[in-house]
Amino acid sequence: MSEHYEVVFSCFLRDDTPAPVLAALRWHLGMDREDPADLDPDAHPYPLLVPNNNSCLPGGDLVSLRRTVQRFTVSGEEYEWELFSRSYWVDDFTVYLDSLLKLLAPHVARPGYGGFIRHEYDTEADVFTFRDGSYEPIGRQ
Repeated sequence: MSEHYEVVFSCFLRDDTPAPVLAALRWHLGMDREDPADLDPDAHPYPLLVPNNNSCLPGGDLVSLRRTVQRFTVSGEEYEWELFSRSYWVDDFTVYLDSLLKLLAPHVARPGYGGFIRHEYDTEADVFTFRDGSYEPIGRQ
């Protein structure tokens, strides 16, 4: 029998995030059907963040990727990409979590909290933390 997890990504990506990274995210989120040509199929074998209409999470799975104004400056508006994803994962997906974190980490706009993974019956989560273009080992915070 499989174990299940709630996986949440909640972070801002820099406005200059490369188009191939955004394309990979859109594919993972189910916003684009065609898998990006330059994405390693061994590390990203299938879209991991596509919302499941039959999710067992209260409130269901949710995804959002949008470019929004984050600040107003004297030189104009400053944009960032808002990424939010909440998914119900089977344990087989967890081996690809590292690939998703590696995809995001170099483009995170704000260091710190980036999301979490939580076993469906646990009350505590293991947090993702982004710093200096990478991420810290996943662990309880």
